[in-house]
Amino acid sequence: MPAFKTLDDLTDIAGKRVLVRVDLNVPVTDGKVSDTTRIERVAPTILELSEKGAKVILLAHFGRPKGEPVADQSLSLIAPAVEEVLDQRVAFASDCIGAPAADAIAKMENGDILLLENTRFHKGEEKNEAGFTAELAKNGDLYVNDAFSAAHRAHASTEGLAHHLPAYAGRTMQAELEALEKGLGQPTRPVVAIVGGAKVSTKIDLLSNLVTKVDALVIGGGMANTFIAAQGINVGKSLCEHDLADTARSIMETAKTAGCAIVLPVDGVVAREFKANAANETVDINAIPADAMMLDVGPKSVELINGWIEKAATLVWNGPLGAFEIAPFDKATVSAALHAAEQTRAGKLVSVAGGGDTVSALNHAEVADDFSYVSTAGGAFLEWMEGKELPGVAVLTKG
Repeated sequence: MPAFKTLDDLTDIAGKRVLVRVDLNVPVTDGKVSDTTRIERVAPTILELSEKGAKVILLAHFGRPKGEPVADQSLSLIAPAVEEVLDQRVAFASDCIGAPAADAIAKMENGDILLLENTRFHKGEEKNEAGFTAELAKNGDLYVNDAFSAAHRAHASTEGLAHHLPAYAGRTMQAELEALEKGLGQPTRPVVAIVGGAKVSTKIDLLSNLVTKVDALVIGGGMANTFIAAQGINVGKSLCEHDLADTARSIMETAKTAGCAIVLPVDGVVAREFKANAANETVDINAIPADAMMLDVGPKSVELINGWIEKAATLVWNGPLGAFEIAPFDKATVSAALHAAEQTRAGKLVSVAGGGDTVSALNHAEVADDFSYVSTAGGAFLEWMEGKELPGVAVLTKG
């Protein structure tokens, strides 16, 4: 991985205006933030800069206001939660450029924290317009990007600013990049990837990239059915993209050439209806009843997957193995997650996981804290796994 500057490269910043791009796109219920995870992730960067006497100016987006001010997508709704997490006063400016921002910044003392209004209230943000970026840049002396989750977008506040101001990675960005480097950049082998989720169609690029990078690819979730059906096995009423049979076979062929083992379920838990505690049975993969659907991989498959986890030095995980949201179809995901956590705690495994459902699944199994790194980045994590360059990261490594 190319070198990038971090907060360790910042010295003597007392009194400097530091524009910090953070991810505050958090869930809000009844006007209140219902999950502060993303705020907690960026707190170390904000507090470190504040303690060193910088004037910390936060840039963030919230929702999809499409370039217009939208009252219920104002960051003023998020400011109280930011104050609570930081345990420090956070001022708020009603715009991210122009007089409201300039006036609020002029009032700042060293160590103060200011949150500017939603950058996406301006069309220039998502278009990465030069004029808008220049207006943002007027507010700062330095730029710190701590929003890896938005790094796959070449927006004004995630990419453009790095061309105007000295640019650095914040602590969350740094931790994410270092973890990802251990996952797929320069990993310790053997590397095993677990990829689950509903559809192959959403993860073709991901699967195609992984089979050239890892030693074994475990495929679970609904997408496993497409691979199983592509081998001529009847999957009954299971979720399956039959039109992607050729794609599945092609991925398996690429894996064979690359020396990557493809690990598919050998048994499954099937039911006639998709609901919690539905009547179910465990069958071999070639014995799925015509009127049933596979909702989880079975115990023999879990044993197989856990065996691969034991062989691995590095594990990259994206997506659950079954319909983990409803019992009892969470058993395989929980069992594999517990095993990976155990191997990680024992120092035998570097485990990196990410993607929305993955985070939920690991939290459900109560092991998220035991993994080496769990990314909350969603789209950026997936694009990184697909081998794509992330504009918000690339710009930090240049110059």
